[in-house]
Amino acid sequence: MAPSARLSPALNVVVAAAQKAGRRLLRDFGEVEQLQVSMKGPGDFVSQADLRAEETLRAELGRARPNFAFYGEEQGETGAADWEWRWVIDPLDGTTNFLHGIPHWCVSIGIEKRTGENSSEIMAGVIYNPASDELFWAEKGNGAFLNDRRLRVSGRRDMLSAVFATGIPFAKVQRKAEFSATLAKLMPQVAGVRRMGSAALDLAWTAAGRYEGYWELGLAKYDMAAGLIVVKEAGGYVTDPEGGDPYASGNVVAGNPFLQPKLRDVVQEGIALVNRARGEG
Repeated sequence: MAPSARLSPALNVVVAAAQKAGRRLLRDFGEVEQLQVSMKGPGDFVSQADLRAEETLRAELGRARPNFAFYGEEQGETGAADWEWRWVIDPLDGTTNFLHGIPHWCVSIGIEKRTGENSSEIMAGVIYNPASDELFWAEKGNGAFLNDRRLRVSGRRDMLSAVFATGIPFAKVQRKAEFSATLAKLMPQVAGVRRMGSAALDLAWTAAGRYEGYWELGLAKYDMAAGLIVVKEAGGYVTDPEGGDPYASGNVVAGNPFLQPKLRDVVQEGIALVNRARGEG
C-alpha cells in the first residue's frame, strides 16, 4: 500500500529506500527458505543479504542527501564527524527470524538531527516489513501511521488485560539475570508476554496498539531509532527504566500512557533485585 501524501520530501526518500531494500530482501527471503534443507545452511547467505540491503540503503539515501552521515549495523559510523543530520539504519532487524523463514523482520531507518554538542533528536522514522507490506512511519509533530492509517497506542489501563513484548537475551548477550527477574515479576500481573524477535517491529506494534508496551535492555541505536519516534507520535511514552533517555542508555521501556509507568516500575524492580544480589546496591 502506498503511504500518505502527507510525507515530507525527506521522508519520501526514506520510504522509497526502505521499499527498494525490502523488495530485494523479500526475494532473498524466498531463497533462504529453500536453503533450510541444505547441509551448509543459510547463515552466510543471510549475512550477505543483510550487507546488500545496507548497501542499497546507503546508495539510495546518500544520493538523495549527500551531506547526511550514516550510522548502521553493518558498516558503523560514516560521514562527517560534525554531522548535522544522519541516517540511523538497520537493514535487517530480525535476522534470526529471516534465517529461519519466519516472516517477521523489517528494514528500519531513523532520521537524526544534532541539537547540541552532545545531544541529538530523532526527527522521523520508517519501519517496513516487506513480508506483510506494512509500512510504519512518523515525523515529529505530524503523527504516526501504518501505511495510510493514523496510529494510536492502546487505551487499556488494566495490567491484567495487557500484553507486553520483550527481547530475550541470548547466547553471550548480557542482562539475562535482569530479564529473568523482570519477567518473573511481570508474568503474574499481565495477560501475556510476547517475544517476536525484532525490536523495531516491537516498537511499531506498540505504536499500533497491538501491545500495551515493550521493554528491552542493551539495544543499539539502530535497533530503536525509528521505533522511538513512531511510538511517541502515536501518543505513547518511551523512557529507559530510570525515566531517562533510552537512546542514550540503550535500555527501552515503551507503552501507552497508562501502563508504561507501571511496566517501568516492574523493570526497575527486576534490575534492583539483581543489583542487590550482586551487592551493587
